Amino acid sequence: MKLIIISGRSGSGKSSALHTLEDEGFYCVDNLPTSMLNQLPDTLKGHHSTPPTMAVSIDVRNLPGTLDNFPELLNSLRHKGIDCQVLYLDTDSEKLVSRYSATRRKHPLSDDQTSLTEAIASEKKLLMPVLTAADLIIDTTSLSVHEMRDMIKQAFCADQKSSMTVLFQSFGFKNGIPADADFIFDVRCLPNPFWDESLRAYTGLDQPVIDFLKDQPRVIEMIDDIRVFIEKWLPRFESAQRSYMTIAIGCTGGQHRSVYIGKTLGTLFTNKLERVQVRHRELHE
Repeated sequence: MKLIIISGRSGSGKSSALHTLEDEGFYCVDNLPTSMLNQLPDTLKGHHSTPPTMAVSIDVRNLPGTLDNFPELLNSLRHKGIDCQVLYLDTDSEKLVSRYSATRRKHPLSDDQTSLTEAIASEKKLLMPVLTAADLIIDTTSLSVHEMRDMIKQAFCADQKSSMTVLFQSFGFKNGIPADADFIFDVRCLPNPFWDESLRAYTGLDQPVIDFLKDQPRVIEMIDDIRVFIEKWLPRFESAQRSYMTIAIGCTGGQHRSVYIGKTLGTLFTNKLERVQVRHRELHE
């Protein structure tokens, strides 16, 4: 039996994630109390000749203190032979405030004594036991609904016998480090096309910048070193049942160096792996 447990802060996209898996044929339950999580697989086994693939969402609306036991509960499910994976969705706090303000929805922890900002901060602390147990963390701050759905399908709905999905993501350090990155490579030490006025308006997807960077020995050396590292360690993560790996490449603004290197690595590994994605966080493609 396969069980996907979806959690994360309110407003980060849990409902959309659950709907995505439901559309893919998962038996889905929204806002399941953690006290019932251990009983659900046995209940369904008694009503289905073939154990279903399930997805449940749990959130901070559980009874006080029940989330503290989540790691032990997860181990108990796995000892029963259930293939459990935990997906945690998160979004930047300022973005969450903006979303709630725009929709005028009430946060589950806000009341007359607790402001929205305080509720969002408190929720993160309460969900920490789930976050530390997560197999996959997706930062939905800058993702569209369609991008998030694609990532979830790649992670949980593709043939499980194939290799894990590897996402190469470029970003700019000035806008913050991606919260969902498994590995972060800093390429700010490399020659920067930004300081060439004739190249400044282009990105790492444009030929003038590509021509500039591919002729730089340090850029070639950096790409090769990252490639060797990934080739060595990726199979070991895959053997530990990882289904998704995010490799983030960062430069100052996320426009030139990181974009070129992310795209180049994506192309290199497309010829080596079955499922490769490339995303440029700072570019609106």
